[in-house]
Amino acid sequence: MTITNNFDLYETVRPTERALLIGAELKSGRPLLPVEQSLEELDRLAATAGLEVVGRLWQRFDQPDPATFIGSGKVGEVDILLKELDADVALFDDELSPRHQRELERIFGEKVKVIDRTALILDIFAQHAQTAEGQLQVELAQLEYRLPRLTRMWTHLARQAGGRAGGMGGGVGVRGPGEKQLEMDRREIGRRIATEKEELDKVRMRREQHRAKRQQTALPVVAIVGYTNAGKSTLLNQLSGSDVLSVDRLFATLDPTTRRVKMPSGREALFTDTVGFIQKLPTQIVAAFRATLEEIAEADVILHVADATHPQAAAQIEAVQDTLAELEVDHLPVVMALNKVDLLADGKDPLQALAVGLTAVPVSARTGYNIETLLLAVEAIMERYLQPLQVFLPYQRGDLMSLFYERGQVVDESHHADGVRMSGQIPERLMPYFAPYVIEEEEV
Repeated sequence: MTITNNFDLYETVRPTERALLIGAELKSGRPLLPVEQSLEELDRLAATAGLEVVGRLWQRFDQPDPATFIGSGKVGEVDILLKELDADVALFDDELSPRHQRELERIFGEKVKVIDRTALILDIFAQHAQTAEGQLQVELAQLEYRLPRLTRMWTHLARQAGGRAGGMGGGVGVRGPGEKQLEMDRREIGRRIATEKEELDKVRMRREQHRAKRQQTALPVVAIVGYTNAGKSTLLNQLSGSDVLSVDRLFATLDPTTRRVKMPSGREALFTDTVGFIQKLPTQIVAAFRATLEEIAEADVILHVADATHPQAAAQIEAVQDTLAELEVDHLPVVMALNKVDLLADGKDPLQALAVGLTAVPVSARTGYNIETLLLAVEAIMERYLQPLQVFLPYQRGDLMSLFYERGQVVDESHHADGVRMSGQIPERLMPYFAPYVIEEEEV
């Protein structure tokens, strides 16, 4: 007997989720971007995450409503619009409190996800993290974000329990399980957070070891920072002739990449591309990626890449400067690369006015325009921040003599029976290497 299967096989594709964007503008606030521009950015973030945006609206108020964030009237309007547009995601442009999220989910019903900007960015990071380190950092950020929001995951138990998730009034057969499951999940997430932090501490130690080795190579370090999609990876490719992933997409690269770059003087420097910044960058991301962002603190110079074509370039620059201040690295010397000037209309000011007090160079990372000038500016600012040094080095410390010549500027040198007296200037972070041999002023 032969059995024939007459089944037709169809490839199943996960349907694209449809999102309604919801913004807010506080009358008393001073946002970096106007609410309309912020929603434009949220639209791009949603597209990066794979959502289809079907509408947007925003509300202006004095302060967020304690229950629903946007107030009962606006919530009713959103509920109607979600149904009319057949949207299954209510995407808020601000971070919602756990209470806001629970109340909005109750009103909109089971079929609608309530997601805020923080959760969306965390999701994008989860999609794009490629290395084990990046995945660890993103998972830690997600766990810390979700922990206070766990209760919303157990609303089905509340319905079974007649309006209470377990407890004495839950009814026969459902007393307790909701609370028990919730506490079990809290403990499990707490345990995972502790484990992730231990792993990231190990990552931090390895990074410190790698940085120490890099410093021993005597190469100066330039940290490339900038708003997401400003062209940092494209610039690194142009500078080094490498092939770091470079696409027109927010947060395309998360993991830091370091490349050697030959400077105009003939010396080499290490350029490190870091994760892109954004306005309203979740605090969980900054905390979780601190091990990665510490690369910036070890740099000799920060190369801030800005998109000169963006209508809100000034706000993007300010967002990056705010993040650098949060990381406590705003004291480092900065060169600004005003990127994408090849796309500016003829005669348009390439935004040097935005870089008040900074060395600013208009460039095109895509075409290579003015790259040599940019490197000259980086070298010049490195030399400007050199520290005066006078040392007497024993002949057996030839390594420090070489370091002085390679990284600094030797002004005077005299040979003696037991060593070499040298004076000049070197980068401040190399001073500890020479500390045992420094000549005090009265000795000179």
